[in-house]
Amino acid sequence: MKIDGRFWLTKEGQSFLGAGRIELLERIDQVGSINAAAKEMKMSYKAAWERINGMNALADQPLIERSTGGRGGGGTKLTPYAHELIATFHRLGELHRQFIDRFSEAGNDPERLARILSRTFLTTSARNQLPSTLQSIDTNGLHSTLTLALSDSDVLRSTITAKSVVNMGLSVGCDTYAIIKSSDITIISSLPSSDTDDNVLTGTVETLETSGDNIEIALRLTGGTLLIALEKQDALQNLQIGMTAYAIISPLHIIIGL
Repeated sequence: MKIDGRFWLTKEGQSFLGAGRIELLERIDQVGSINAAAKEMKMSYKAAWERINGMNALADQPLIERSTGGRGGGGTKLTPYAHELIATFHRLGELHRQFIDRFSEAGNDPERLARILSRTFLTTSARNQLPSTLQSIDTNGLHSTLTLALSDSDVLRSTITAKSVVNMGLSVGCDTYAIIKSSDITIISSLPSSDTDDNVLTGTVETLETSGDNIEIALRLTGGTLLIALEKQDALQNLQIGMTAYAIISPLHIIIGL
C-alpha cells in the first residue's frame, strides 16, 4: 500500500493551478502560441483557452500577453507574474512531495505513521534533511557506524560517537533523518573505485543552476530521494541534465536527526 496525493492550488473555493495548467503555461512560454501549445498537449484550442481564462479570472494579474501582426506575425507570451506563479507552484509541489514521502515511510503500519506525524519537523541550514530508517548499529570503541535506508535501493552509512547513540536512544528500526550540508556532497560522472570508504549513491542529474563561481546540482537517486549538492564550477565534470551521476558522501559528514 502506498500513500499518495494530488497537488492543487485553489483560490476562492475554485481550482486555480494544477500540474496540467502549469504545463500549458510552460508550453506557451516555449512555443509562443496558445494553439501550438494546445496541439502539443493534444487538446483543443477551445479547451486551452478556457483553462487560461479560468486562471486569469482568479489571478491577481494577467498571465499572458498577446500581440498581433508585425514582422513575427504576433503570438503569446507569459507575463512576469505568470513566471513567478510557475516557480511558486514548483517549489510548493516539491514540499508537498516531501510531505507525502514522510507519510509513505509508514507503509501500511498505522502505528508507525502516528510516530512519524508526532516527530518535530527539523529547521536547520542543511539543504538535505532525508527521512531514513536505521537498519543497523556497529559500535567500535568511541564511535558507531549507522546504516540508514533512504529507500529500498538507497543506503547510507553515518559515523557518530557511541555516546550520541545512547543519548539519542537510537535503536534498529527507528525513524531518523540523515542531515547533510550541500557542500559536503560531491557529484561525479564516473563510478569511483569500489575500495572507497565513502558513501556512493547513484542517481540522475535533474537540474544544474549556476550562480557566480558556484553550481547547485540536484541529483534524483534511484529510490526517488532528491540530493542537493553545491560545488565550484571548475570542479564540474561535464555533468548534463538527464545523465547518470554519482554522489560521494563521507560517513563523517552525515548528522543524525530525530
